[in-house]
Amino acid sequence: MFHSRASSRPTSSPMPRGSDISLLLDQLSHCCSRPRYAFMLLTLIADVARTDGSAGPEVRVGDALVPLRDWLCDALTPMGHRDPRRMALVERVRDELRKTGRLSGDGSADEALVQDEVRARVRASGKTNLSRAASELVKAGLLKRHYQGYRVDHLNRGAQRQAVYTLTGRARALVNGPPPQHPTATRPRQGDLFAS
Repeated sequence: MFHSRASSRPTSSPMPRGSDISLLLDQLSHCCSRPRYAFMLLTLIADVARTDGSAGPEVRVGDALVPLRDWLCDALTPMGHRDPRRMALVERVRDELRKTGRLSGDGSADEALVQDEVRARVRASGKTNLSRAASELVKAGLLKRHYQGYRVDHLNRGAQRQAVYTLTGRARALVNGPPPQHPTATRPRQGDLFAS
């Protein structure tokens, strides 16, 4: 009596991947305040995503497991290394460490300390940018976000839970491998109840 509507895209000749990417880029240009950043974010998520399009809560880096959001921030950090604001931050951190007496006078040790502090500050601000971009992508139907892990009472809704991102909609074109198969509804046949 009720029939499922046929897809407008023929199953025998799927749309080329390039067309999916161009449609994704067009959608990002309309729904995101920083479309290039959003595309880089989606691409990085796709790089570590499972075949179902989900990534997180942790990413393996060498022998260690790193929270997905930290890994994404660190992966996006090199994009701004020539930004004048980043260079000014390095000098500001170096000056602060000098004033507080935390620099030892050993050039390589001091530079490592400065870079560690800069990395921590860039990661903190990067998480803000990442959250803003992820919220835009969720609203656009390109990303789903949920949290996994141990939950404690805390003002921060993330508490001790880690983010898991799942690519959806046109963003699925970025994931390697076939899209997840959804079982098709079939009408029960006589004898199915007793089939082994």
